Amino acid sequence: MATTFPGNPLKLVGLVNRAFARIVDAPLRELGIATGQVPVLVALKQHGALPQAELARIARVEQPSMAQLLARMERDGLVRRTPDPADGRSRLITLTDSAAKQLPKGRAVMEAVSEQALAGLSAKERDQLGALLARVLANLDAVGRPEQAAGHPG
Repeated sequence: MATTFPGNPLKLVGLVNRAFARIVDAPLRELGIATGQVPVLVALKQHGALPQAELARIARVEQPSMAQLLARMERDGLVRRTPDPADGRSRLITLTDSAAKQLPKGRAVMEAVSEQALAGLSAKERDQLGALLARVLANLDAVGRPEQAAGHPG
């Protein structure tokens, strides 16, 4: 039986996020991946080598946090910094071969838990949930970047 959650539904989104992270944390750690590293690993897998600032933007991680996160990931052998051929002063972040090999296993863990979380929802309900959450995210992105929301270049 479904329970209702009165009040601000974003509180429920936070609870869902924390529950999901708690469940996938142990299996991901067995693969050498921390839950907080997943957005960075996925961004590098999708986009290839990236400068730190661009990686932070894509992964939606603040710059100071990204610097600390990358230092730990480099220490743990998940990423490496290489000279940027276009700018000798800059470095690019890339996945290591071992991290690239672990990503499909990590994805399988997260997809299995996602399927459990979405059990009982029809395809239409899943699409609707995705569309609603995408709109909420777009609204938050606009609030987070007022100069872009107002039509000014960012």
